[in-house]
Amino acid sequence: MRPLKLSKAFTLMESGPVVLVTTHDGEKDNIMTISWTMVMDFTPVFAITTGEWNHSFAALRKNRECVIAIPTVDLLDKVVGIGTCSGADTDKFARFKLTAVPARLVRPPLIKECLANIECKVIDIVKKHNIVVLEAVAAYRDTARKETRTVHAVGDGTFIVDGRKIDRKKMMAAKLPPGV
Repeated sequence: MRPLKLSKAFTLMESGPVVLVTTHDGEKDNIMTISWTMVMDFTPVFAITTGEWNHSFAALRKNRECVIAIPTVDLLDKVVGIGTCSGADTDKFARFKLTAVPARLVRPPLIKECLANIECKVIDIVKKHNIVVLEAVAAYRDTARKETRTVHAVGDGTFIVDGRKIDRKKMMAAKLPPGV
């Protein structure tokens, strides 16, 4: 083992997959890229980390709803592009040629080109760490999509792509909720 700078320790456990989060500020839709996500137990509750520096944060705080869209590796350049410009002066749906699809239960749209979309309501914002806790109210998966590999940010400008799945469901059966 060799020492690693503490400023780089997060690159060892950066979460994933990278997601796109759509919001609506009362006038227009926006998309932000988020690589800091968390599943909260086996419930449909998730957390993302964002804050004042992100144009979409005000819409999340004010309207308390969003869509988590899960892109695949073929969308990586668009995902990075979305994360490197601001919705304050950019229509990201138009610039990145993404299709906004009306959601059923929230105002922000789904993204048609993504593998999956989760409509969410904000149930808490932990100000100290800029953690936005979301409860899913509807979820969709494009089962006809051929590309299903998601991407995970390392945090240093590089990404890891999902690979082969390894099945250990039988070993974990006692810990998994029914139907998973």
